[in-house]
Amino acid sequence: MIRGDTMEALEELSRAAVNDRSDAPAMEFEGIWYSWGELSRIAGEAERLLEAAGIREGMPIAFVPRNRPWAIAAELGMIAGRYSVRMIYAFQQAAGIARDVAKANVCAVVAGSDDFTPELLEVAKANGLAAIALGADGAKAITGFERCAANFTPQTGEPYIELLTSGTTGAPKPVRFPFDTIRRYIVGQNVFDDGGRHSDEIPVLLTFPLGNISGIYSTLPSLLKRRRSVLADRFTLDVWRDYVRRYQPAAPGVPPAAVRMILDADVPKEELTCIKSLLTGAAPLDPTVQKAFEEKYGIPVLLSYGATEFGGVVTLMTPQMVAEFGGTKHLSVGRPYAGSELRVIDPETEAVLPPGTSGLLEVKTPRIGDHWIRTTDIGMIDADGFLYHQGRADGAIMRGGFKLLPEVIGRALCEHPAVAAAAVVGVRDARLGQVPAAMVQTKAGHAQPTIAELEQHLRQLVYATHIPTIWKFVDSLPRNASYKTDLAAVRGMLEPAASAG
Repeated sequence: MIRGDTMEALEELSRAAVNDRSDAPAMEFEGIWYSWGELSRIAGEAERLLEAAGIREGMPIAFVPRNRPWAIAAELGMIAGRYSVRMIYAFQQAAGIARDVAKANVCAVVAGSDDFTPELLEVAKANGLAAIALGADGAKAITGFERCAANFTPQTGEPYIELLTSGTTGAPKPVRFPFDTIRRYIVGQNVFDDGGRHSDEIPVLLTFPLGNISGIYSTLPSLLKRRRSVLADRFTLDVWRDYVRRYQPAAPGVPPAAVRMILDADVPKEELTCIKSLLTGAAPLDPTVQKAFEEKYGIPVLLSYGATEFGGVVTLMTPQMVAEFGGTKHLSVGRPYAGSELRVIDPETEAVLPPGTSGLLEVKTPRIGDHWIRTTDIGMIDADGFLYHQGRADGAIMRGGFKLLPEVIGRALCEHPAVAAAAVVGVRDARLGQVPAAMVQTKAGHAQPTIAELEQHLRQLVYATHIPTIWKFVDSLPRNASYKTDLAAVRGMLEPAASAG
């Protein structure tokens, strides 16, 4: 039973889920409903195989997580057994998965059957790892890898789930969330429960990757509170529209890119009449897209701000805030949430700046500790305590001494009537050090604008130094597993053009 901070330990909540052998529907995947009993069976199999492999409480396990019912069930089993789980990024080539497992310093690897490539098995053999394969038929030990031969001593202290950060506070790095932190601040205090956004009668749509903070934040609370869910491998507009049509949610959550997708697809207004507000976060949303969506559908977009480094969401816009302030705060990502504190500092003097001043954002959240976490995000906090996210300081382009924010150029490009989306990055330049390069996605039904048109458009909105020198038009911007714009891929496509002059 969950009762605020007196709720059971995370492993006890997971154990209760593992012991639920009922035939009641738990999770829909690719049109098939899996019962709590089926998830329980797979979770139990995974836990027993790890125990049989000689792995003890607290010992670390590499987990290659994919959005599959059997993977989610295995995660429940690992938590119930009090094993530490180190997430391995699943959206990469087989050699990359094998490399990351080799570096993880673990005693076992749990992954889908298809992920056990020759490269991964070679790493498991070289490091003495037990190997457990997952599939629709359950969990099975791979022949020859039934026991852990690695030299590990059972660990003391709190088990944890380890994730890779998104880079909000610098280069991506591993961060560990002890079970008790997850129990208190992810399961016990969850954004999807705030303000009555969720109804127990309506299944939760799970599309965020299981291995990142958004996936943990949406998946674990749903399972441990026995809510039905609809699981998808990734977010697609077709999946989302089908979910809305069948279940009529009042306040669904979507990745920011989905807002543009809904507009571009010209989804009929009558399809969305059940929606009273749309929750989004995990990445910035272009203000022009937000405005266009709200004007077309009459649905307020409720923004949030968070990161893996913070253990999830730290600011949130709610329907109550919209009702109180009307449209005056519609570009804000909301006020502090879940006991978090925010401040803005001068990046050079580190002095705390007054309300209404832009600077480097710092966050303090009880999920992580009683210390300020410095981000690489630029923000402004107004007199009413609302945060406005204004881009990334570390993404600034230094063009011959001029500091340019790519987000400013990208937003200006998106104000052109023919531009659906744009991404701007800095590329190397022999003379100026860096110059801005732009990738542009044209709106459906519009002719592709010329570079001269876009340059003329930009000159009305930004300084001449902000005009990109490299251009590339694409059918759609590259996206990563979380459906954020993949800036590394954008840069990889634009750098060759810069090198070619």
